[in-house]
Amino acid sequence: MNLESALRYSHTLLDQVVVPGDTVIDATVGNGNDTVYLAASVGKSGHVYGFDVQSSGLEKTKTQLLLTGLLPQTTLIKDGHEHINNHIPEDTEISAAIFNLGYLPGSDKSVVTHGKTTIAAINQCLSMLSVGGLVVVVSYYGHPGGREELESLQEFLKKLPQKDFQVLTYQFINQQNDPPILFAIQKR
Repeated sequence: MNLESALRYSHTLLDQVVVPGDTVIDATVGNGNDTVYLAASVGKSGHVYGFDVQSSGLEKTKTQLLLTGLLPQTTLIKDGHEHINNHIPEDTEISAAIFNLGYLPGSDKSVVTHGKTTIAAINQCLSMLSVGGLVVVVSYYGHPGGREELESLQEFLKKLPQKDFQVLTYQFINQQNDPPILFAIQKR
């Protein structure tokens, strides 16, 4: 057995709750890997809403979705994830959402996620989350401003009511270069 990286473990967790027909959110589309994974998981009867502020990431993602035949069950939205409620119908229930915090690898490193908008987006996802559903957040914090976002996220997650949510932390602690931290929030 090998322990999984934070990114791989995020999919292991999501595999436990996402089934065909579900509605899910990729709050940080990036290069589209999670979007494609989620679109395959929900199948033709489900739907993925993907958010990003960078056109380049959305275009790469659209290409991947076209090549895999998964575009029909996906809506890509060029907007910050803090505006999720502006784009998803009010009565929508989701089984899962995923966030990869930091910056888009291979792009402008000055375009990063921020604690205030990330927490606003997580709150919106939690309000739509079905019982047993998961919001998974992978924090890459080794960039300017990343540690501040991580600290505000940790404080927010510690205050979530235990009777409503359980929160898991997963991280390798003996690795160099600020190894990512995974947080999984499950609705009770």
